Amino acid sequence: MITGEIKNRIDSIWDTFWTGGITNSMDILAQMTYLFFMKMLDDAQMTKEANANAFGVAVKDPTFKEGLWHNPETDKDVPYNALRWHVFKNAEAEAMYRTISKDVFVFIKNLNDGKESAYSKFMANATFLIQSPRTLVKVVEGIDSLDMNNRDTMGDVYEYVLGKMAASGNNGQFRTPRHIIRMMVELMQPTLKDTICDPAMGSAGFIVESAKYIQSHYKLELLKKENSDHYKNGMLHGFDTDFTMLRIGAMNLMLHGVDNPDIQYRDSLSTDNTDENKYTLCLANPPFTGSLDYEAVSKNLLAITKTKKTELLFLALFVRMLQIGGRCASIVPDGVLFGNSTGHKSIRKELIDNQRLQAVISMPSGVFKPYAGVSTAILIFTKTNAGGTDKVWFYDMKADGFSLDDKRSPIAENDIPDIIERFKNLEAEESRNRKDKSFVVPVEEIRNNDYDLSINKYKEVEKVKVEYEEPSVVLERIESLQSEINAAFAEFREKYL
Repeated sequence: MITGEIKNRIDSIWDTFWTGGITNSMDILAQMTYLFFMKMLDDAQMTKEANANAFGVAVKDPTFKEGLWHNPETDKDVPYNALRWHVFKNAEAEAMYRTISKDVFVFIKNLNDGKESAYSKFMANATFLIQSPRTLVKVVEGIDSLDMNNRDTMGDVYEYVLGKMAASGNNGQFRTPRHIIRMMVELMQPTLKDTICDPAMGSAGFIVESAKYIQSHYKLELLKKENSDHYKNGMLHGFDTDFTMLRIGAMNLMLHGVDNPDIQYRDSLSTDNTDENKYTLCLANPPFTGSLDYEAVSKNLLAITKTKKTELLFLALFVRMLQIGGRCASIVPDGVLFGNSTGHKSIRKELIDNQRLQAVISMPSGVFKPYAGVSTAILIFTKTNAGGTDKVWFYDMKADGFSLDDKRSPIAENDIPDIIERFKNLEAEESRNRKDKSFVVPVEEIRNNDYDLSINKYKEVEKVKVEYEEPSVVLERIESLQSEINAAFAEFREKYL
């Protein structure tokens, strides 16, 4: 979490974009991302050059080479050195603006080799929106003091900027609250053996948190080459259909030390996605609404649940994408738990009868405010293709550490630590009664209730008998009070009128 000077600097940069005429939060984040990348490239090469000079060797695979770079858009040659942050940041405003908008921006759009490809391969349709040299100078000055090699700090900076985007109310649907993502990752406890995927990645929050979990829990193991290679090149996968979000997600991962993730432009529900039995862990908050090309939907997903609802199709997708023994934690709208359509019932039957459904965590409707008030839940299941659901753990979350209104202010009440602790000790949950926050329900009872997974179907509500006074007693008390009021009026009238 960032505080103090860095936070104030980011707030100032954000305000500079607003006063410069860029008021859409997604556009602000995209423009900041481009400039972050420009500085990251130069900072990384300066570190390489310092190390190379210390050992008296040449820089390996430099981004900025010797000589000239040919700009394909202007058909002119530009010195590589002029494209570097530490050079153009010292230029006059007009000269800096021309260099960045006409040359450096084109350079990063055409940078498609090496470590940077995870980000730069999604730059083809990027647009430079900053119109004022003065605005650009102020933004560059604000970013200049940030150390792009300090991934811990830069990761926190980017998460803070993503939070500002969500708080603005624009494009907030792309960002699941960070503490909810972190809770889901803690529940699933990814390991170095996992291959993790989010097929609706947005800003890559689930992938980033999974990477951070691995980094913090397996520090020594990551020193081994085979573990390091898998972590860097084979563990993390994400797909999206929005190039802007792919750029934002790739930058998010780079700033958290993940330089070569498998990030792709892909409609995960379409026939173009052929992934099957591939991943050991899926973490996601798939879209609940939006346009769907039903004709392009993969037929083997429709075989599991014939529906046009994306939330149901994504659950079918998780089943298909996971290996046997693979695990999934996904956010779903409440309707998935109790919907009466054939599609709703078929996906619930699939998870209960053919896979192993383990948990249903119901979350309060305010979790996604201020930009959505929908009630949601988290489904956790393991792919078996042979059933195995014997009982399902339910938890009724009432608080997540923030107020459930549009302000989402921090509060003391927070069920998240309790959820994590109880999920890691499910044997102890079997003794809990159904008046508690969490309890276990046998699978046969769920089947007998038409596969309904709403917690209120099984939760016992304790009814307390309320004893009321007799009407005559209440009436007598009212008459007594009325007499006192009349006396007070009489006294007031006699004294002042």
